[in-house]
Amino acid sequence: MTGGAGSAGGAPGAAKLESLRDARILIVGDVMLDHYLFGEVERISPEAPVPVVRVQRERHLLGGAGNVAKNVASLGGRPVLLGVCGDDDAGRAVGALLENEGIEAGLVADKARATTIKTRIIARGQQVVRVDREIKEPLDRERRELLIRAIGSHLSGVGAVIVSDYGKGVVSAPVMDAIRELAAAAANPPLVIVDPKTYQYDLYHGAGLLTPNLKEAAECSGLQVSGKTQIIKAGHAIFKKLRPKHLLITLGAEGIALFESPGKITRIPTVARNVFDVTGAGDTVIATLALGLAGGLTLLEACIAANAAAGIVVGRVGAASVSLEELRAAIAHGPTPELETWLDEN
Repeated sequence: MTGGAGSAGGAPGAAKLESLRDARILIVGDVMLDHYLFGEVERISPEAPVPVVRVQRERHLLGGAGNVAKNVASLGGRPVLLGVCGDDDAGRAVGALLENEGIEAGLVADKARATTIKTRIIARGQQVVRVDREIKEPLDRERRELLIRAIGSHLSGVGAVIVSDYGKGVVSAPVMDAIRELAAAAANPPLVIVDPKTYQYDLYHGAGLLTPNLKEAAECSGLQVSGKTQIIKAGHAIFKKLRPKHLLITLGAEGIALFESPGKITRIPTVARNVFDVTGAGDTVIATLALGLAGGLTLLEACIAANAAAGIVVGRVGAASVSLEELRAAIAHGPTPELETWLDEN
């Protein structure tokens, strides 16, 4: 296998980035409430060797698929969010946040299901602990059918479909089958982009674009993944197993490995200068990708834009989003990634 430094070209210009505005994106997946407690650590507890955090403020944000929708809206797109929430205070808080953000949503209420809440305790800019309250069981048949009907009624005029699977029970085989069938039957079939969970990989067969991280790619392929050779082998194994049209493996500090096909692979190095919190970075990547592709960018251009957007959000604490103006400035004035072509000689 050989690799070569490619040109720094491929980045979309300001005019192309304008195409992200007003693109309609359908997001289907696990909607959550992100709860943040911010404070200071001044001492260790006398009860156990753990820090005592004196809370100074708290904040509630959209999490999971809700954060994907927020990122789409922040970039100027028009998200439509479909999922399930509990009939509880957290679910009502999610609804209020969506209304405040102006995000169109069709959330199925489930009285037997608690809304997922992730509470993160932050002290001096660092996460001390996270507490999850969730139900992971699959949806019952009635709620699943309501969700599928909602998907069918919202597909008109959609430029891309994002499946945001956090493994909380919304995404299942019947839901994925319905998404594939309804998208294929549309007058202008939208690309289906999947942010996966490893234990459900068999559900994503034939996705338009699959976006695992390095750990998920290793688990899906059954291979140990580190370095170019192993990443390429893992990518080929995923193509053979799931037959996606395209594959994008996020590599953390190493950037992105884009498989436009099994034989056309480009690594896009990260442009992040400071990394404070990776929470929600994957949501930003998939939102930017979907908008870019819906707006007419090439897959490589959309990936470069997504990489730049991720470089912005990891420099912030908590799940964050990026405006189109920030993205435009980051691409125009920030470091330009040197693209690297990866070749497989095996």
